[in-house]
Amino acid sequence: MFETLIKFFKFCDEENRKKFYGSIVVGIFNSLFMALRIAAVAVMLRGIIGTAIEGRPFEAKTVWASFAIMCLSVIGGIVTRKFTAMWQCEGGYRTCAKKRIEIAEHLRYLPMGYFNSNSLGEITSVTTNTMESVGDVATRAVMMVFQGLLDTALIIVMLFFFDWRIALIALAGFILFEIVNLFMRLAVKNISAEKIKDDAAEIGKVLEHIQGIAEVKAYNLVGKRSRELNDVINRRKKTLIKMEMRCIPVSNIQSLVAKLCGVAMMVASIYFYLNSSMNLADCSTMLVCSFMLFNALEAGGNYSALLRTIDIGVTKASKILSLPTMNIEGRNNQNENASSNLYGEYSRDSFIQADNIDFSYGGTSSGARKIIDGISLSIPEASTTAIVGPSGGGKTTLCHLLSRFWDVDKGCVTLCGKDVRDYSMDSLMKNFSFVFQNVYLFHDTIANNIRFGEADAPMEKVIAAAKKACCHDFISDLPEGYETVIGEGGASLSGGERQRISIARAIMKDSPIIILDEATANVDPENERDLMEAVSELTKEKTVIMIAHRLKTVRHADQIFVIDKGRIAEHGKHEELLAKNGIYSRFVASRKEAVSWKL
Repeated sequence: MFETLIKFFKFCDEENRKKFYGSIVVGIFNSLFMALRIAAVAVMLRGIIGTAIEGRPFEAKTVWASFAIMCLSVIGGIVTRKFTAMWQCEGGYRTCAKKRIEIAEHLRYLPMGYFNSNSLGEITSVTTNTMESVGDVATRAVMMVFQGLLDTALIIVMLFFFDWRIALIALAGFILFEIVNLFMRLAVKNISAEKIKDDAAEIGKVLEHIQGIAEVKAYNLVGKRSRELNDVINRRKKTLIKMEMRCIPVSNIQSLVAKLCGVAMMVASIYFYLNSSMNLADCSTMLVCSFMLFNALEAGGNYSALLRTIDIGVTKASKILSLPTMNIEGRNNQNENASSNLYGEYSRDSFIQADNIDFSYGGTSSGARKIIDGISLSIPEASTTAIVGPSGGGKTTLCHLLSRFWDVDKGCVTLCGKDVRDYSMDSLMKNFSFVFQNVYLFHDTIANNIRFGEADAPMEKVIAAAKKACCHDFISDLPEGYETVIGEGGASLSGGERQRISIARAIMKDSPIIILDEATANVDPENERDLMEAVSELTKEKTVIMIAHRLKTVRHADQIFVIDKGRIAEHGKHEELLAKNGIYSRFVASRKEAVSWKL
């Protein structure tokens, strides 16, 4: 139990850790104030019993003394409980909020391969369910468990001042209670891990079901896919029920131990009074204490079963935060903007250069299939470079390596004559704008989606970018114009409209390098003209790297690289490559044949 609490405290940042430590210190005083109730009861009972048995006159100061002690106990308890509860709540919830942000920041700098090999449901579960559970459970469990231990321990210490024999009985009950509590924590040890695993599976299946609902309906698999979703939900339900069913019997045994210990204290107190080894006042005080002793401990004991959830949650979050990032500050800790040419002169013909680069998604491990195999190329500044080739040949991966979405396994990629790994990740990304085939827009206003990379940009700049991207007209026709809130992913817009908003976003960023990954592949003919105008506006005086299958988008490129099986199969201009009668020539022929088909 203490290992879990220590692990959680280490997980907290320094500011919130201090809140928990402060709450523990104040909690000790809270327990002292709670224990003072025994003193108040003892003073009153001794006064009443002394008057009734010994015939002494009842003194008003006895009442006032007991009243003063009780007031001190109640007021002190209220004040200290307020601070312990407030600090623990703030510490728990703020820790989880900061860790969510920290995880999000950490994910920004992980290789993109991490997201390809890991379930979206798993990542979502850690940042939502897991962290929410840690926040809720940690706040209550730490408060209840720790306070229950403190209250009970200090009451037992106070009992030693009245009668050491009763105190030993209470101590034995306390130890037995903790032994039973240990069995309860062991009982839920494995099921807690299963619960968190089922949480991730449920979120992943729900996301998959929602995102793929169109395909599910199109292939008439609604029943089958719904059954799969229901199976995951039912499995999680059974896990939660199993967890409760494991806890309830042990929790009842805990409660029974606490009650029986109270009964043992009562029986022993009466016995000691009857054999004249304990006076009536102390006996009466012990009888009252037997009801008070284990209340706090029982409440804390029931929450202690949830400590395993904290342990697993902290472990899963820490695992993500420990994943190695892509050296975000740069190998030489250089934060300059590459485009500012602070490194001195460089060759304009080798503005971007790849030198014998290799890459595999499995890294350099044995058996990993090479996606990029020994590619070398140079891209001049302010030129247009087209990358074509068969699907799966490595075109997108090559662009990702040039912009350092991943690090190469071998060789190097340079920008302005310097290895891209020498720049900080943030400064490097300032030099690249991307327009992907599958555009993602956020559940926000159109204006905020356009100014995504420049949150404080004035509306005039947003509108100017939209006009250049040929999307101002259709935005103006919307009921709320630029303040129209679009659905998550841009589901409420057509493909061409999403693409143009994405281009407007890239225009706002105004980076010197533009990467177009099949930007016009899924656009209908009606939108193609506007989209091509938008692309033309975006790429003016820029270094452009485009992946495309449409002939009209590549034939005027300054150079064309044909990528096949991770290698450069052909390189040259449109006319030069046609003359070679190779892969590119066959590509052009197939494009022409496809265009000639009509319905």
